[in-house]
Amino acid sequence: MGGIVLVTGGSRGIGRGICLELAKRGYSVAINYAGNEAAAQETKTLCEQQASGSTQRFVPFRADITDGAARETMVDAIFNTFGDLTALVNNAGVAPLVRADLLDMSEASYDRVMGTNLRSPFFLTQLVARRWLQLESSTQRTIVFLSSVSAQTASINRGEYCMSKAGISMAVALYATRLAAEGIPVYEVRPGIIKTDMTAAVEATYDRLIADGLVPQRRWGFPEDLGKTVCALLSGDFGFSTGSIIPVDGGLQIARL
Repeated sequence: MGGIVLVTGGSRGIGRGICLELAKRGYSVAINYAGNEAAAQETKTLCEQQASGSTQRFVPFRADITDGAARETMVDAIFNTFGDLTALVNNAGVAPLVRADLLDMSEASYDRVMGTNLRSPFFLTQLVARRWLQLESSTQRTIVFLSSVSAQTASINRGEYCMSKAGISMAVALYATRLAAEGIPVYEVRPGIIKTDMTAAVEATYDRLIADGLVPQRRWGFPEDLGKTVCALLSGDFGFSTGSIIPVDGGLQIARL
């Protein structure tokens, strides 16, 4: 296996879990982070400890991906550092700063969440795909978007988050259609309730709900669950499944009576 993978928001949470699983399977990783350099360096160290090959490299790249110029600078730096890029994992995302009723949502919160969760990965993917199509190479290339069960589950106290993730689902469908003939599969990985710092504030609430059966498998999801799923998609074993939505939610969205 192997290759070079850009993971946005790779310094912590789900992003870190993805980076670590990639390291175990022989990939080199470009670890994007917005501002927490210490966390990014910690991810790098953990990846080095998990690495399965001596030629693997793990390099943090600081870039605010909501900024177009920063995206371009980062992609140039990654190609200059590694010589290539074989996969893009659009993981970076934010939750609303305040969980407000839909009737009280502010435009500022809407713009922040939509800008980070939807606009940024859409245009980063555009940038990377254009670059790939300029290359004459038989290298297998893959794009993965991380969305959320919130893409189809309404939460009226974080509507901007739900809309951003629903938009990701359409972005996957669009890019999968556009890039299919180019041999570049595009997938959506849809996490459920995952134990990260983003869910720490509501941990007790979800502990109770999970115990009561909200999640049929009756446990939290963990970042490594997402990492394993991403690695499976990058392996090429799902090469005829572009545009697929892969739920990683313990059965949360199964329709039940």
